[in-house]
Amino acid sequence: MVETGEVVFAVTGLSKVYDMGEIQVRALSGVDLTLSAGELIVLLGPSGSGKSTLLNILGGLDHPSAGYFSYRGRDLTTATDRELTDFRRYHVGFVFQFYNLIPSLTARENVAAVTEIAKQPMTPEEALALVGLEERLDHFPAQLSGGEQQRVAIARAIAKNPAVLLCDEPTGSLDSKTGSVVLAVLEKINQELGTTTVLITHNVVIAAMADRVIKLADGRVVGIERSIERLAARDLKW
Repeated sequence: MVETGEVVFAVTGLSKVYDMGEIQVRALSGVDLTLSAGELIVLLGPSGSGKSTLLNILGGLDHPSAGYFSYRGRDLTTATDRELTDFRRYHVGFVFQFYNLIPSLTARENVAAVTEIAKQPMTPEEALALVGLEERLDHFPAQLSGGEQQRVAIARAIAKNPAVLLCDEPTGSLDSKTGSVVLAVLEKINQELGTTTVLITHNVVIAAMADRVIKLADGRVVGIERSIERLAARDLKW
């Protein structure tokens, strides 16, 4: 971990309510937390606990209903859609459970689609080498395994050199062995690049690789635990 102590995200009283016709669904209720530079954070909780909603707000994909959150001291609570677009483009990388690769583009071209709009990107070749796919540059998604496709998706996310990497169930579609390889890539990025990494999972085993584990239930933070010693991703078994 490369931790500077700088607060990257500060969250106070964050709530989110979705209007579903006559019914209101409360996804978050008064969440308070801070995330520091270089940390690897696991958001742990069952389905419906508010993990994805919190991640989407932190990443500028959704607006809170109430409360406050900031990025490096910059208030994003009242940011415009344009400001949030710029925030996502220049500061945040996303990795999802489903890879969302463009089937007609090679691994190199999928990554290049992002680097062309970034300010100080890596080359696609550099990003793919970082995830161990330097020999698969010109393969199409259909020619890659699920784990390899997820690593292309990670390369695409980190190629723009984001300060923050937000991962929503990145191993949810993978078996344990392949998932461990993907988690090792995320671990490497966190350690070598100092990228603040937030990883959503309902798998308690994965929590062992985190600096801190933030537990959510029913839209609330119900526990925060700091790891005495992180377990290497390659040693995780589930």
